[in-house]
This record gives sequence, C-alpha cells and structure tokens, in this order.
Amino acid sequence: MPLLEIQNVTLFFGGLRAVYGFSLTLEGGELLGLIGPNGAGKTTVFNLVSGFYRPTDGEILFRGKNIAGLRPHAITALGMARTFQNIRLWNSLTVFENLCVSQHYHLGYGFLDSVLRTRRFRDREHRVERNAEHLLEILNLGHYAREYPKNLPYGLQRRLEIGRALSLQPKLLLLDEPAAGMNPSEADQLIELILWIRKEFHLAVWLIEHHMRVVMNVCEWIRVLDFGETIAEGTPEEVKKNPRVVRAYLGDEEAGHA
Repeated sequence: MPLLEIQNVTLFFGGLRAVYGFSLTLEGGELLGLIGPNGAGKTTVFNLVSGFYRPTDGEILFRGKNIAGLRPHAITALGMARTFQNIRLWNSLTVFENLCVSQHYHLGYGFLDSVLRTRRFRDREHRVERNAEHLLEILNLGHYAREYPKNLPYGLQRRLEIGRALSLQPKLLLLDEPAAGMNPSEADQLIELILWIRKEFHLAVWLIEHHMRVVMNVCEWIRVLDFGETIAEGTPEEVKKNPRVVRAYLGDEEAGHA
C-alpha cells in the first residue's frame, strides 16, 4: 500500500482552476520534490493534502484512508506533518517549549489529569520533555533551548520549525520552501539536514522548493507544476533538461536563447 496516493485531484476557487487532474503516488521513505513557477499551484497541493482545502474532485489516500475533507488535526494524527512558507513558531515560548507544546495533541491524558497532576500526567509530561531534549540534541539546538525563536538566525528558526514537525512523529513530512530566505551556507546545511532526517527517522519527505541547488541535491524524483497542471516529472537530471520545464520558468522567447 502506498503511503500517499492522490487520484485525479482538482480544485476550483469559484471560476478559477487552481489544481487540475493532479495524481501522485508516494511510497514510504521516498524523497520527492514539487517545483514550478510562482502561482503554479504547489502550496495549494500541500494545502489539499494536509486538510486546509477540500478538493472539488478526486481522492487523497493517506495510509489507505481517504483524507479528502478531513480537518488538519485529524490528518496530523494519522502521521503527517508539515512546515509552511512563512515560519509559524510560537515566539512567546522558548525553543524548548516550542518542541514540548507541539507534542501535546497525542499525549492521551485529560483535563482532570492535568488539574490533579496524576501519575499519567507526570509520566506523559516527562516523556514530552525527553523527546524535546532529544530533538534539541540531534538538531544542534541545545545551546538555544531557553532562547526565544524570534532571536535566532533565520536558518535556526527553520531548523526549529522542522524539529517541531518531527516532534509529531510523522510518517510523511511536507516541507514548503524550507530554504526560503537562506544564504548559501544555510542552504547547504539544510540539504544535509533533510537527507539525515529521512535516514534517521525512516520517513518520506515531500518538498516544495524554489532553491534549485537544494532540489537537485535532495530529491530523488521531481514533479513540475504549471498553472495547476503537471507538465513534467522525472529524476533531477531529466527535469532540468526538459524543454517544457525550461519554458515554464523562462518563457518561450528566453528559453529559445537558453
């Protein structure tokens, strides 16, 4: 059974066609890229998969369950986590607290447990803290545990956001433009981090990215969108040489001189 299977998904916003006939199969452990010009529909696809939009037509199966129309928290509970183009960290909480709070949706204790400080509450909270400490260590964020995210360099904020997604223990991690705003050194570190995460956590990664160095060095297979439709797919080398991809990014006239 594929980890994720998207079957002929289409989305209209009123009379505007945002995504048309999108299909994709993603197996566990794969590292897939989704690229295309601005406005191609990439983030819209992620919003469909993660429950922020409901498709006009088509099915989205995650771990064998049709998730089209499910709320984001229900999809997260099935084992999917994502990051966003614009970093969404809790800046009023420390780095350590960000990694703790993100785990609370699956702790399994109730309001009464938290009020009475029951053994279940103490055990689960202790587990949360251990997991957060582990993520701090493996993501090299230990020195910033008591710092507030807004005071961190941009690359470390992105690393924390990925860590927060990993704290949900996902089977599929969606990364929406994780290299946005990064300098070349930070982008190189991100490449290493994504490859390491896939291996260490045994999960699949689906990546939207405009930074071609990141895409070409990370992804095993790439899907290309333009105006909501798939125009190409293949290995990084195949996609890079595809004339339709060149035209989509450069335009017909510029592509003729490329």
